[in-house]
Amino acid sequence: MKSFGDFLNSKPLYYKEIDHKRIKIAYKILKPHLNRPKRIIHIVGTNGKGSTGRIVATLLKEGGYSVGHYSSPHILKFNERIWINGEDISNRVLEENHKRLFNILGRDLSESLSYFEYTTLLALVAMENLDIMVLEAGLGGEFDATNVVDKDLSLITPIDFDHQNFLGNTIEEIATTKLNSIRNRAVIGFQPHREVEIIAKSLNFDIYLLKDIIDLKEAKEILAKIEKLNWGYFLYENALLAVNGIKLLKLKFNIDSLDKVELFGRFYPISSNITVDVGHNALSAKACVESLRERYGEERVILIYNSLEDKDFKSILNIFKDYIKRVEIIPIKSQRAVDIENLKRELKRANIEFGLFKNIDNKNNYLVFGSFLVVESFIKKYLL
Repeated sequence: MKSFGDFLNSKPLYYKEIDHKRIKIAYKILKPHLNRPKRIIHIVGTNGKGSTGRIVATLLKEGGYSVGHYSSPHILKFNERIWINGEDISNRVLEENHKRLFNILGRDLSESLSYFEYTTLLALVAMENLDIMVLEAGLGGEFDATNVVDKDLSLITPIDFDHQNFLGNTIEEIATTKLNSIRNRAVIGFQPHREVEIIAKSLNFDIYLLKDIIDLKEAKEILAKIEKLNWGYFLYENALLAVNGIKLLKLKFNIDSLDKVELFGRFYPISSNITVDVGHNALSAKACVESLRERYGEERVILIYNSLEDKDFKSILNIFKDYIKRVEIIPIKSQRAVDIENLKRELKRANIEFGLFKNIDNKNNYLVFGSFLVVESFIKKYLL
């Protein structure tokens, strides 16, 4: 049996087609061996899943519950994906849980599962016996590996265009596959497309629109906390979704515990003049532009950027165009990275000044944006 690291590295990260039956088969085998957490909260959407999940998990931990948060992808180490009671999982515990899961499923099934499928099941093993488990969906919803688990509540973050090759080419198609993951109750966060709310309301479950259940006095209190923490406005909306989900489950929390939330990678200032954000689509870019204006006013920043080839980098660059001095391209290690010449052509077409990232000039403000891979590449080059 391979060590967890070697086993995981033997699996490809990306697949053109996925057999959705195998995760259900694997979970059916695993389920009798697990003790289910008392509550399971499922986070589904296009943007804001990681920050919403971490806010939920932190508020509940500070409320006295034992809590796990499964998120993806990671920036520097796989351990970031499995957060239990405020700590990333250790290598030792990963190995122990990998051994247990592998022995339950057997070699053939373990090796047939995708990277995300296997690690989702690993998270379930690691988080059994907790009071609450917060599970973040990957790129989908209905057919996502995390959806094999019965959940007590679904929180739906903003849904927009992304991963069209898997989820469909219209908002209706994308929203339908994400919302079909709902199995019980759900809170639908603020949405950029009205179609999402229409589809949600048609489902035969207890559906709550966030805009209809907000306590305005509490919302003002949360906004004041967010502004004090210097978070972006979109994180205020995510905090509202998190808080109202917790309230729906009648769980204990204190708004003051927002001070304890760590959101590295989500419009996160790593220094006085450098902000990193793992966003990678047009909706994320729009949210970052709003936050840039809040933080820097009319002063333009330098955008450190790169993209995967399946992302709409043309739209993203046009969204940022009026708020940046120039783009500095940073290399990323991925077989899916956009061809650098295509990126340069689009920058020229958009009339955006550009060059290659070399170093930081402390006279300028910077936004590092494009994906987890972009932030990882920057951190390794600049901080490590």
